[in-house]
Amino acid sequence: MTAILAVLEQRSGAIRKVSHEVLAAARALADAMGGGTTVDAAVLGGDTLDGVAALGPAGADRVLVAKRGDFALYNPDGYAATLAEAGKSYAVLVLAATATGRDLAPRIAARMGVACATDVTAMGVEGGGISATRPVYAGKALQRVVLSGKPAILSVRPNTFAAGSFGKPGTVADLAVPPFTARVTVKEIKAPAQAALDVTEASIVVSGGRGLKEPANFKLIEDLAQAFGNAAVGASRAVVDAGWREHGAQVGQTGKTVAPGLYIAVGISGAIQHLAGMRTSKVIVAINKDKDAPIFKVADYGIVGDLFEIVPRLTEAVKKVRAEQ
Repeated sequence: MTAILAVLEQRSGAIRKVSHEVLAAARALADAMGGGTTVDAAVLGGDTLDGVAALGPAGADRVLVAKRGDFALYNPDGYAATLAEAGKSYAVLVLAATATGRDLAPRIAARMGVACATDVTAMGVEGGGISATRPVYAGKALQRVVLSGKPAILSVRPNTFAAGSFGKPGTVADLAVPPFTARVTVKEIKAPAQAALDVTEASIVVSGGRGLKEPANFKLIEDLAQAFGNAAVGASRAVVDAGWREHGAQVGQTGKTVAPGLYIAVGISGAIQHLAGMRTSKVIVAINKDKDAPIFKVADYGIVGDLFEIVPRLTEAVKKVRAEQ
C-alpha cells in the first residue's frame, strides 16, 4: 500500500499550527493518489510533546513519535538521519516551507539521493510522478515540476493548505532513531521580542515600511494588528535594515514568505523583493500616498492617501466591527 509521511514541527513541546496544514496537504495528495494511500505523521521532539492526540483527527492514520532530549530543539543531523531512514518506506514526504523545513527538506533529499521541490503551493499526480507547483522569479511566474522516483520530497508554503478535520482517532507508534553524528547543535531559538505571532503562521499580516517615517510610528501598525486580534506585524527590508524591527518580522525575498488570508501593506512601495514574499496572499490591501507605487499592481484593494490619517480610522473601524460581532 502506498503511503505519505507528513513531517510535523513542534516548538517548546507543542505541535505548531503549520503542522496541521502539512497534514491537510498530505491528506489531499493521498486522495489524489488514490488506491487507499495512507498518511503517517512524524513528530520529533523532547521528552514532552503536546497535541499528538489531535493529529489523528487532523488527517494522520498513524502518528510516529521520536522522543529524545536532544530533539527538543531542532537537531539538523538527527532529524535528517531519522527521516531519511524512515522515508525509505514512503512514496512522498511532505514538510512545511518554514525556516526549519527549508533547512531539513534538502538535507533529507541529499541523504536519500532523491528529488526535492520547495515552497510548493499545489500538488498532484502526473505521469506516474508527483507534480508540484511553486512560485519562481520572485513570484512573477508559477513553475510546475514532476518529481520521479521515490520518495518525492515536498515542502509546502504555510497558509496555503487549510487545516481540516477528518474524524479519525489515528494510532501512535514509536519512530526509530538511527545512529548519527551531530555536527550542528541548536542552542536556543529566540523569537522576536516585538512579535507575539509569527508572520508565517498568521491569517492576517499587517506590514509597515519606510512610509512610517520613524520606528515610533510602528505603533500604528501594532494597534491595527491588535484590533484584528489574530494578526501579526510584518515589515519591509528597508525598516529592518534600519533597525526599526527584528529580522524575524521581515517579509520578502530575503525575509519570510507569507500567504495569509489578508495582507495589509502600509507605507510600503512594493519593491520586487518584497512582492516575492507576499504576492500569493489571498487578499492584499495597500495604503500609500504614491498612486504609482508598484504595490498597487498586486493589490486587490488600494487606498491612496496619508497613512497617518487612514490607519487610525481603519483601526477604529475594525474595532467597531469586532465589537458588534
